[in-house]
Amino acid sequence: MLRFLETAADTGGERTLVETVVSPGGFVAAAHLHPYQRETFTVVTGTVAFTTDGRETSAGPGETVVIEPGTAYRFRNAGDTDAVFRCKVEPALEFERLIETMFALARDGKTNRKGMPNPLRLAVIARAHFDDVRLPFPPVWMQRAGLALGAPLGRLLGYRSTYDGRPDAPRPRTEPAAA
Repeated sequence: MLRFLETAADTGGERTLVETVVSPGGFVAAAHLHPYQRETFTVVTGTVAFTTDGRETSAGPGETVVIEPGTAYRFRNAGDTDAVFRCKVEPALEFERLIETMFALARDGKTNRKGMPNPLRLAVIARAHFDDVRLPFPPVWMQRAGLALGAPLGRLLGYRSTYDGRPDAPRPRTEPAAA
């Protein structure tokens, strides 16, 4: 589950703040990096394990982990209960639209067991959000080349860079939750 606490609209694009609940055994779909954004994770409950540069560290309630721009990482719930954390993304860029799309696809059963959509849909999304998120490998030029081929094919099949469960629906305004 994900809940927006502060949106780009609320902060003039400076940041997005989300609260996320990860079930036991839950994890981010793939190791990735944000080339221009810093992420600050603050654990509220549970234990979250982060892997960066091949090293795993864990954070518990009240602890903070900062992921600098360009740093490849992944995270997982390392405990037996739900893990709750807040994640501040600075600057916001299009992170909200990306995360809304990925969560909506998962909600509607349009991802695999690792939380990833099919490769052509993913190519459309990844090309539109290349400034928000990338893979740590292959090299950037190779990712661009693959997306330049895959994204047009995905669009031909009707995939869009955003998804909310309704075809051609306008993006709803996400109201900030009470803190």
